[in-house]
Amino acid sequence: MTHASDSAGLPADEHYSRMMSMITGHWVTQVVRTVATYSIAEHLSEGPATAEQIAEAKELDVDATRRLLRTCVGLGLVAFTDDAKFAPTDLLRTLLPDVNGSLKGWAVAQGSPGHWEPWGNFPEAVRAGRRQAPEYHGPELWDYYSQFPAEGAAFTTAMDDLSAMVIDEAARLIDTSGTKTAVDVGGASGSLVHALMLTDDQLHGSVYDLPHVVPDAETAAARKGLDDRFTGVAGDFFESVPAADLHLLKFILHDWPDETCVQILRNCRAGLNEGGRVAVVELLIDEHGEPGLAPLMDMNMLAVVSGKERTLAEYDALFTAAGLTRTKMTRTSSEHVILEATPAD
Repeated sequence: MTHASDSAGLPADEHYSRMMSMITGHWVTQVVRTVATYSIAEHLSEGPATAEQIAEAKELDVDATRRLLRTCVGLGLVAFTDDAKFAPTDLLRTLLPDVNGSLKGWAVAQGSPGHWEPWGNFPEAVRAGRRQAPEYHGPELWDYYSQFPAEGAAFTTAMDDLSAMVIDEAARLIDTSGTKTAVDVGGASGSLVHALMLTDDQLHGSVYDLPHVVPDAETAAARKGLDDRFTGVAGDFFESVPAADLHLLKFILHDWPDETCVQILRNCRAGLNEGGRVAVVELLIDEHGEPGLAPLMDMNMLAVVSGKERTLAEYDALFTAAGLTRTKMTRTSSEHVILEATPAD
């Protein structure tokens, strides 16, 4: 390998190494998924352990476990101690389930069949311009998860953990003064509306979601001492949205194509009380491909579901088509933004 520079001004071997890392990135995904699946972070949080101890505790093959942990050392997930044990690193601790911003559920979900198999046919997604999940799992990812609840639970946990990155900040940035009622549309466990209710003790909130989801939101509200101001409402946001002063849409619109998003927003508009508004929390993608999570998440949407990440202009077009006008955009400390819209005159 020579150190000749190319037109980009970098040594050729650096490009080789970087490309090799990109090509073999799916190997790393499965290593991390396996570490998360077998709760190795939790095990090592109790103290350093040998490969034999971990294999026995998790009922794994000893030699395969030793090889896995050796690879984890190279990835910076664990450290090898002087007494031939493996110890956790700060990187590994992001896979603990009870830390703020845990990535354990995300690691399991992204490496499991629901996402993994459609990604395996990604060239066809680009050729045809459509998601590949139906080729493997049926019409929608959500249908697949209803058949495989353990994997679906990991995905739900992943969404809750990713939401935690923005929920507290969103609760501070969304002004609820003068707002009496808020509906978390498709809100799952209700983490966003609950955060708003904890910030504003006069706010009454609800989650509007499918019947099998609502009990989880009610349980979460009770656990937070909010059950006297909270209501779970079962329904379908493709059909209608309950009346409220504020409709919250967190990580909803990016799951769906434009025409479906417009229908959801129209239903929100129809359900708004006088003077009400819609607040949308999503990633915002840059038209020119700035680095970050958003463009890669957009590829994930292309592979797995029928939605996409959008630019500000694309969100404005959705609002306009639904009879809404964007009145405010608030950037968070991450790539997520809060877009607020009211009925157009």
